[in-house]
Amino acid sequence: MLMKKVVVGLSGGVDSSVAAYLLKEQGYDVIGLFMKNWHDDSVTISEECPWLEDSNDALIVAEKLGIPFQTVDLSVEYKERIVDYMFNEYERGRTPNPDVLCNREIKFDVFLKIALQLGADYVATGHYCRKGTIQNTDGTETYQLLSGKDPNKDQSYFLCQLSQEQLSKTLFPIGELLKPQVRKIAAENNLITADKKDSQGLCFIGKVHLPEFLQQKLKPKKGVIVEVPSDAHQFATAVPEFQNERERLLFQAEKPIYSETDGKVVGEHQGAHYFTIGQRKGLNVGGTKEPLFVIETDVDKNIIYTGQGKLHPGLLRNTLFIKEDELHWVRPDLALGMDEKMEVMARIRYRQPLQPATLYKVENGLFVDFEEKQSAITEGQFAAWYVEDELIGSGVIS
Repeated sequence: MLMKKVVVGLSGGVDSSVAAYLLKEQGYDVIGLFMKNWHDDSVTISEECPWLEDSNDALIVAEKLGIPFQTVDLSVEYKERIVDYMFNEYERGRTPNPDVLCNREIKFDVFLKIALQLGADYVATGHYCRKGTIQNTDGTETYQLLSGKDPNKDQSYFLCQLSQEQLSKTLFPIGELLKPQVRKIAAENNLITADKKDSQGLCFIGKVHLPEFLQQKLKPKKGVIVEVPSDAHQFATAVPEFQNERERLLFQAEKPIYSETDGKVVGEHQGAHYFTIGQRKGLNVGGTKEPLFVIETDVDKNIIYTGQGKLHPGLLRNTLFIKEDELHWVRPDLALGMDEKMEVMARIRYRQPLQPATLYKVENGLFVDFEEKQSAITEGQFAAWYVEDELIGSGVIS
């Protein structure tokens, strides 16, 4: 019987190193592949060069495990699909999630296709999540994206845009393990990455100082910071009587519209497109009783609206909307039809504890209606929803 061939995305970190080790132990024919995602000199990501060190560590791990190793240059695709998209989104006043996009567009698309060209049956990554398989009565299989066993490291959210086709070709070897167990396996097998710190920053690129990064393409533009009091008229409006559920959802999903006259100018900024809802750092405005948070940005007029404190009503909303063309079902067999609804657990950012919510399908998209108000629902970010420990769908917040 021929051994199944697996290409592992070796990042130079401990998680992918142990993923490769486990697959080899399980009898797979393993190849290590390092993705080089950046060498555009017109945009500096970091003064340091982490990918060189990471590539070297990945090579040392591959040699230790006795597996073939090569580097693939995906920098052209990464620039087109991730970096250009990021600049475009920030310019529009939205806040993208490059890690979710990197998984959908690079690791499980471009990288997966390269692996299949090398004759691989699967690709594998060091993500903390699990894959389930349901045997259907007609002989086909449905794949499940399940949360990782380590509650502190569950990374299923970052994979919320994967398709059945992508999942069918993917393995997650460390999904059943806790992070300390992964480090222990690495140490016991003398892998150079055993004590290496987890990488922070852009997927497979490394540490990025976002404001400086954005300033290289989005030019600074001086504007004003307006503080909106928590008793401003937008928040004092009485809740109307609703004729139906749809009216209530539309009302709750609406963001307040601010103008300069709603508050007072308290400072200046260098460009509204550098800021995101819920942001506290970088405002450089003192003298307020509670810290100021961004509650809205207007990139057309170049104004940042802020409010005092985490509980400012401008930060809190129950309901968000996802447009039809930005809605994705990991489990298409569970997709809602028109006017159908579903009770789920959902999150609007990585590491956020799951929140009870109801999905409502309408003709032009989907409402996600949370039981409790959510803080800093942000355009361009991803909402993902689960049934028990299975992530079944996601979408870009409008």
